[in-house]
Amino acid sequence: MDKDELLGLAKSGQFIPGIYNYCDRWCERCPVTARCLTFAMMKEQGGGQDVADLSNAEFWRHLTDSLRVAGELLRERAQELGVDLDSVTNEDRAEEEQRTEDAQNHECCLMAKRYADIVEAWFENGIADGEQSGQVGSGVSWKEGLEVIRWYQHQIYIKLLRAIRSDSEDQPEGFDDFPRDSVAQAKIALIGIDRSIAAWDVVRKRRCSRDDEVFDLMVHLGRLRRRVERVFPEARALVRPGFEAIDRLP
Repeated sequence: MDKDELLGLAKSGQFIPGIYNYCDRWCERCPVTARCLTFAMMKEQGGGQDVADLSNAEFWRHLTDSLRVAGELLRERAQELGVDLDSVTNEDRAEEEQRTEDAQNHECCLMAKRYADIVEAWFENGIADGEQSGQVGSGVSWKEGLEVIRWYQHQIYIKLLRAIRSDSEDQPEGFDDFPRDSVAQAKIALIGIDRSIAAWDVVRKRRCSRDDEVFDLMVHLGRLRRRVERVFPEARALVRPGFEAIDRLP
């Protein structure tokens, strides 16, 4: 796909601007892929499991093409705005590094990183001691619960890192119609926490013999959730484009 094709898709009116910035990247479970430009680009490039296979040369070719097109569009837009992308100074780099370091050391990020590490250890110690078939009252199976846990295990940390880092930056000019990135990323992290707690409850109800460990993980997530809600009090109420209020196709 070249940049003219990409611009044509973007201007078609079919897609919700920026919807891909406010999701958890779980396309297989997303109800609004028809409104997402990123999903359309993946589909245009072949889609399917093979294209997402990291060992497949076709995947890397598509990724390289996408980065090239995105780079061309970024440079054109920067030129229109009079922004010199090559004028980054050592001072700018130092400020960026400091923001990242500050975010990594934030209490929410430290707790999220700790959670991801504990989950990894939990899986490494074996999970075959629970009932792996059947469903709980919620209709979610043991296997589905584990899939949810794995999906959000590291993403909660990544989203919080971006939220806290973005919170120290000003909203870019021309983006007033979009939610603040920090609040939006915090919202996604909270959704991941909510779903992870529910998934751990599924595991617990399957009479897992490591019930105490599961309960401790749920308590840890509950504490993290309360801290995120205090740091980003607007996150819960945020209406993400295309999600909390799904726009219908014309």
